[in-house]
Amino acid sequence: MTTENLFNQNDLQDVNLESLDKDNQTSSRLAQSHAQYEHISRQIEVLLHASESPMTDKQFKKHLSLSNAELEVSLNILQQRLSQGVLTLNKTASGYRLQVADQYSKLIQQVFPQRLESLSQALLETLSVIAYKQPVTRGDIEQIRGVTVSSNILRQLFDKGWIVEKGYRESLGRPALLHTTPEFLDSFGLANLNELPPLPELEKLVDV
Repeated sequence: MTTENLFNQNDLQDVNLESLDKDNQTSSRLAQSHAQYEHISRQIEVLLHASESPMTDKQFKKHLSLSNAELEVSLNILQQRLSQGVLTLNKTASGYRLQVADQYSKLIQQVFPQRLESLSQALLETLSVIAYKQPVTRGDIEQIRGVTVSSNILRQLFDKGWIVEKGYRESLGRPALLHTTPEFLDSFGLANLNELPPLPELEKLVDV
C-alpha cells in the first residue's frame, strides 16, 4: 500500500467519524427538542383539565411563555397522545377544551340519561334558522317555518346564551336582528359557523 493510499484511507476515516459525530449530535438535539415539546404538551393538558372553560392560544402563550410555532407543535403532540385514549382535543369558538371521544357518547347517554339535554323540535328549528340564515328577525323565522315563533322558545335560547340581539333592520318597526353566539358554538362543539352540519344532524351535536 502506498503512502498516498494510506493518507486517503485515514482521511476517509476522519470524514466518516466526523459525519457520525454530527449525526449523533443532530439525533441528540432532536430527542431533546421532542422531550421539550412533550413536556409542554403535558402542561397544556393539565391546564385544560383544571380549567372550567375553554382556553385560548393567547392564554397558553402567556402562561407557558410559548411562541406560535412552539404552541402549534405542542398541541399536535397532545392531540396525537390523546388519540390513543378516550379524550379528544376540541377547538371551539372560545378556545380549546378536552372532551370525551364521540364513540363513547352513546355509553354516557345510557348510563347518565339525566345529562342528556332534550331540545324540542320547535326550538331546534328556530335555532337552525337563526344559525344558518343569520342575521334574521323574528318575522324572518316565522316566514321560513310557517308558524308563529313562541316567545318562550326565544327566551330559552336567550337564557342559554345561544342567541343575542345585535342591530336592527331598517324597515317598518326596525325589528331586532338575531345572531348566534360563541356560547352556541361551544355547546355544539364547533369552532366557527363554517363547521355547521347539514340541518338534519344539528340535534346530534348537543353536549352530553
